[in-house]
Amino acid sequence: MFKEFKEFLIKGNMVDMAVGFIFGAAFATVVKSLVANVIMPPVGKLLGNVDFSNLFYALDGKEYASLKAVEKAGAPAIKYGLFVTDVISFIILGFIMFLFIKSYNKMKKAEPETASTEKACPECAMKIPVEAKVCGYCGNKEV
Repeated sequence: MFKEFKEFLIKGNMVDMAVGFIFGAAFATVVKSLVANVIMPPVGKLLGNVDFSNLFYALDGKEYASLKAVEKAGAPAIKYGLFVTDVISFIILGFIMFLFIKSYNKMKKAEPETASTEKACPECAMKIPVEAKVCGYCGNKEV
């Protein structure tokens, strides 16, 4: 069983998948940083100096000065500003992955279509060479 598990882990596609997960996690971190540190501050500025990372609704009914104050008090809160930031990160990451896969598929060589060397006889449905004038199975001359 250990030998089979070792073979499973060493197979090329498993290693490729692991590398893909690691690369994907690192890429997601970069996109999240891009959104939180580069995209959201100007968006917040355009919307009247709104800090999205500090938008929340405290569920205990009390007023808090910041999200840190809510967390320090241990109060339950809906952190909708962080949610908006995460949704924008997801959309950007999805779009970038879409572009990446689209360009990868373009670079991948398409399989050349090979012309069929056989056709089906209309009478007996057996496969016969395309150049055949008469079906070798049933003698049909209308092939």
